[in-house]
Amino acid sequence: MHASDALTIAAQAGFVGVGAWLTHIDIREHRLPNRVLLPATIVAILLCALASAAEGSAGILVRALAGGLILGAVYLVLRAASRGGLGGGDVKLAVPVGIVLAWDGWAAFAAGGALAFAVGGVWALGMIVMRRGTMATHMAFGPCMILGAVCGLALT
Repeated sequence: MHASDALTIAAQAGFVGVGAWLTHIDIREHRLPNRVLLPATIVAILLCALASAAEGSAGILVRALAGGLILGAVYLVLRAASRGGLGGGDVKLAVPVGIVLAWDGWAAFAAGGALAFAVGGVWALGMIVMRRGTMATHMAFGPCMILGAVCGLALT
């Protein structure tokens, strides 16, 4: 195992751990706190920078940062278009999600990004079928983003 592989595994394991914590918070409080998101983003960037240095190429870091910026921008546009339906925490969460996904590769980025919406749709449909919500019910989307990312990493 190369050092960059160990750093990738550490980043993904950390993402899962922090993701579980954020999922718990978001479901209970409908918010994703900056006190968790900012350090998670910084650690993801630092681990990716170390992996790039271990590989002797900036390619991994550039791809990961591009993924974070792209997914963050997509969620920013979605937030504006949804008129408050998507929270600011979701936009901020999109950055570390994009970093971790793109670090693994563009296939993981595409799969994880798309699967967030598939998970969200299934969750919303389940709430409606179980009569725990309606089309107007606000649901925490952070857990969908995290589960979609984990599934995207697992599938690629």
